[in-house]
Amino acid sequence: MTAPAMLLEWSPRRPDHSRRHRARRRFVALVMVVAVMTVAVPVAAVGSVFRWSGVDDRTHTDAIVVLGAAQYQGTPSPVLANRLAHAHELVDAGVSTQVITVGGFQDGDITSEAQTGKEELVADGLRRRQVIALPYGENTAESLEAVAAIIAAEGIESVTIVTDPAHSARARALAEHFGMQAHVSATAEGPGTSLTSEYVIRESAGLISVWLNL
Repeated sequence: MTAPAMLLEWSPRRPDHSRRHRARRRFVALVMVVAVMTVAVPVAAVGSVFRWSGVDDRTHTDAIVVLGAAQYQGTPSPVLANRLAHAHELVDAGVSTQVITVGGFQDGDITSEAQTGKEELVADGLRRRQVIALPYGENTAESLEAVAAIIAAEGIESVTIVTDPAHSARARALAEHFGMQAHVSATAEGPGTSLTSEYVIRESAGLISVWLNL
């Protein structure tokens, strides 16, 4: 074969751009997914907080769980007193005859949030045997984990969670995370019921943590 013929048949190998393009497309797609999730997840969390804030589910359940709040050496804070009054209202409405109060001790406390709640409900007319005090947990997750253990031992299958409106979504998600069949009845008015931006943001962030199983 003559030299000119060889030159006609030979051509330099062109760079393979297809692989580079595929890698670039994958990178762009990944960036887009991350961007969408960065926006979508917080929006979904905020939406869930608002959705569950207005829920007052009065389905009959085996027990009403009152989530703890501050107490002052046996005197409920206004927020805790409001939750307890709502739980008593649910008992009167026939939602359940059994109430479980939760919440542990803070530094310097002589009694727990749970025991304070029980004593308040008994003083308000419930029979002592109707109320179980679980003085465990420094936060909602720890308290509901204790509830999950006791209801399993007691054969309780369904619960109604009583808490503030902004807290309802996270409390329900945590209860279901611990295997409970959970309903929610949020306090409707009074201390703790305002959907302030700070409260909503904090609860939305907490809800995302639950979704991520953190």
